[in-house]
Amino acid sequence: MKIEKVSEEIVSDLFIKGIDCSQIVLGYAAERAGLCDETAIKVSSAFGGGMWCSRTCGVVTGALMALGMKYGHYRESDMTERKNTILAKRAEFEQKFANENGSVICKDILGYDLSKPEDFNQVIEKRLFFTLCTKVVCSGCKILDEMM
Repeated sequence: MKIEKVSEEIVSDLFIKGIDCSQIVLGYAAERAGLCDETAIKVSSAFGGGMWCSRTCGVVTGALMALGMKYGHYRESDMTERKNTILAKRAEFEQKFANENGSVICKDILGYDLSKPEDFNQVIEKRLFFTLCTKVVCSGCKILDEMM
């Protein structure tokens, strides 16, 4: 599945198909991150909904994976410089994202804790995945576009 652009409608359609926020973001950035679409969607599949326990927002984890693929360190010879680069990119993304969305934590953004069945039911009943999360995904992708 190739995700070439995002909009609230596209994100909503992907949510209906079972694709989570983290998958949409990393899928959207896959080519620029040097990943094939399938790998991007699969590797990010456990991170939606703040890892489904309302921790770090899946949009953030998906974006950080994309930034890591593009700017991350892996060789001993580039540990210091590249590590400093990715840590700065992480901090920049998180700051911009929090400024736009109020937090980087899923339960703070949603106002509900997805790990609690009663809260999860409220998110479903209020359609927050389709009214709030679609906006958050688009926001994260816009920030990622600026940074990649």
